[in-house]
Amino acid sequence: MKASEFAMLGYDQVTADDIWSCISTRYQKTGFPMLHRLTNDILSLKATEFMNWMTMQAYKGAIF
Repeated sequence: MKASEFAMLGYDQVTADDIWSCISTRYQKTGFPMLHRLTNDILSLKATEFMNWMTMQAYKGAIF
């Protein structure tokens, strides 16, 4: 659902796996939270926040 929202905003190459990677990096140190918190984080993810994460991953060399 979030990937299709980003596609409507013009980010056609964003996949559900990309969004999951972005969200799951928040919880690498603390572990995954309760399901309702995780769902809220996914649904409240903004395109600018996601693009900032993608840019940082590209700088780190983690993507491609």
